[in-house]
Amino acid sequence: MGFIQRHNLYSDAQLRAAAGVLERVEAERLHSIRVVFADQHGLLRGKTVAATELASVLRGGLTVVSTLLSKDTSGTTVYQAFSPDGGCGIAEMAGAGDVVMVPDPSTFHVLDWAGGTGWLLCDLYFSNGQPVPQCTRGLLRRSVERAAELGYDVLTGAELEFHLFRSVPEGAGGTGLDNGALLNPGYQLLSEDRADALEPIVTAFGETLRRLGVPLRTFEVELGPSQLEVTLSPQTGVHAADTVLLLRSALRQTARRHGYHATFMCRPKMPRVFSSGWHLHQSLLYRGAREGENAFTPESPGDVLSETGRHYLAGQLRHAAAASVFAVPTINGYKRFQSYSMAPDRVLWAHDNRAAMLRVCGSAADDSTHVENRVGEPAANPYLYIASQLTAGLNGIERRWELGPAADEPYETEARRLPATLGDALRALTDDTEFAESFGKQFVEYYVGIKRHELARFNAAVTDWEHREYFDLL
Repeated sequence: MGFIQRHNLYSDAQLRAAAGVLERVEAERLHSIRVVFADQHGLLRGKTVAATELASVLRGGLTVVSTLLSKDTSGTTVYQAFSPDGGCGIAEMAGAGDVVMVPDPSTFHVLDWAGGTGWLLCDLYFSNGQPVPQCTRGLLRRSVERAAELGYDVLTGAELEFHLFRSVPEGAGGTGLDNGALLNPGYQLLSEDRADALEPIVTAFGETLRRLGVPLRTFEVELGPSQLEVTLSPQTGVHAADTVLLLRSALRQTARRHGYHATFMCRPKMPRVFSSGWHLHQSLLYRGAREGENAFTPESPGDVLSETGRHYLAGQLRHAAAASVFAVPTINGYKRFQSYSMAPDRVLWAHDNRAAMLRVCGSAADDSTHVENRVGEPAANPYLYIASQLTAGLNGIERRWELGPAADEPYETEARRLPATLGDALRALTDDTEFAESFGKQFVEYYVGIKRHELARFNAAVTDWEHREYFDLL
């Protein structure tokens, strides 16, 4: 009996899916399978196994070192792995021990660009069969289950902006790591001619995503130089976050094979480049007797949201500062919060106004009323971004918090400001004990520790700005 069966980790549907994966691997003559999980930063980590070993992995999982969960964005191990609790209060992580990646067979895809390679996304478990608290996919699943207990399914759509540069190789004026050539000068939003100029690579992107089953809606030319946006149709539950992970990986790897560099960094240090955002579209669907009905559709003429929707928004506003660290997890991302920039800078909501942090949009007539949260950056871990907003909204529903008036002029209305820096966001998270309890106090403490280490490294570094400002002057 394998690890997965011994701990009853697969549902009947997953057992059937696992059998189907093995059949497909054989039929398509795949030779390698990438077995991966999303770490705390939303980066994919894992191992590549021979296709002949896949049946064993689907029985017993695959071990990886637990210190992968203790690293900041530089790859530096933040917590003391050889202490009795692994440095983060969890005995199972002592001694840099292993955790077990358990593939979810429903996430299987064939990566055509990689040639004979499959892909499986995993959840993390300890050797005793207990879920790893730092597994962000598991954290989102628990938030989705909380919504189900309250009578709702979660529906999420995504719009991600990103930058696409032509790679400049080493020896040709570039470093091979951080240099790229702009594809256009920007400032021509939704230009059909600019879109035509990008048609070869955008067509390659589209073909890749369609073969993967990604629910692609549009590719769009954004306002900034070399800036694009991709929009996805909404999906339920954890699947929406799974898709964003797959999307980002597919775009970056496809771009690389065509001589381009795609980056989801919010604001690259390139001439005239604009910040990129991630707009998260959210609604709740009723379960039970009203199965599939939109819980945000207003009941009364003249209302823009149902009572449930108003409570949900009130929760997101109340916890906006605390949740921002999961929507904007990088130091760079806070440079986006500028007035009159089509990005939010304060905590408020409005009806169909893109300056607001929370934009209520859609129509009651076609049951499409939903909330667009415009706070996120495209580099965010999708599980943490969605889970943090869902946690805040569900707190509002459970506690029946009242929603204040809409802001007709979001950049002029007096309201709390969003955190201006990652440090401000971390302080807001630790101060909001109500949110931390709902989200998971242990995870919050762990995540804050990693991000504070990242921030300390930044504060210790000498920046280009400092050198320009002081080197000759003083």
